[in-house]
Amino acid sequence: MDNKNLNKVYFKVKDHSVSGEDFQLLYNQEFDFLETFPQPSLEQLPKYYKSENYISHTDTRRNLFEKAYHFVRRMSLKRKLKLINSFSSEEKKLLDVGCGTGDFLQITQKNKWTISGIEPNENARAIANNKTNNSVFEVDQLLKFKQKSFDVITLWHVLEHLPKLEEHISVLKSLLKPNGTLVIAVPNYKSYDSQYYKEFWAAYDAPRHLWHFSQSAISKLVAKENMEVFKTLPMKFDSYYVSLLSEKYKSGWMNIFNAFRIGWLSNFKAKLTTEYSSLIYCIKNNQS
Repeated sequence: MDNKNLNKVYFKVKDHSVSGEDFQLLYNQEFDFLETFPQPSLEQLPKYYKSENYISHTDTRRNLFEKAYHFVRRMSLKRKLKLINSFSSEEKKLLDVGCGTGDFLQITQKNKWTISGIEPNENARAIANNKTNNSVFEVDQLLKFKQKSFDVITLWHVLEHLPKLEEHISVLKSLLKPNGTLVIAVPNYKSYDSQYYKEFWAAYDAPRHLWHFSQSAISKLVAKENMEVFKTLPMKFDSYYVSLLSEKYKSGWMNIFNAFRIGWLSNFKAKLTTEYSSLIYCIKNNQS
């Protein structure tokens, strides 16, 4: 991203999960999103994921937070499957980028999708491959897939992790069939729970989250690749999950009552504003 578009410091935040280091979130005027600063180099990034508490790379259920995470994940899998089924063609070819431990790929494979996954973390990739008959690859496979070969490409809370953001979006577009669908789920920094928790909002998750999106930001980014958002859907469970972890960061313990209250308020207010804690963007490839 061009530094000339970066304006004021929106927040100063701490990496509560791994390093304890401090970062800034800078506002990007061109795209209406926030950028984590400084961003770790490609060589440095892996160390910020080296934690037993980085839950999307494990299947552990050691405490209330991890149990809540897996409960939400189970609840969402069937909804995600129903969504992509509405976009399928006869071939039903799916690419899931940043597939973690492979639960979504597993359920889609059982429902007659031809699947491929990308997962950079070695341990998570091994778990996913055990579930999917070795259908998950390292990141460099993205440049080896045949172009215009996938009906649906999904990124479930992944885009915010990707360096070289615009380049990745361009690559994803090249892999979509004409009129294929790109599905992106990301946190929304304009939600009520983000405004309430401010610098303690868990979905900032710097520096693993390099970008922090608004609805207009996603529309502007994909428009540069001649794609457009045609449907936006809420992820209502995310407000509760994120609020629970935000309570821990803010006060040192998980205040379940207040987390539920803020999560509920966030969803209630979003009925009017559409600014849910996380949003799913369904994006059409206008390529002919």
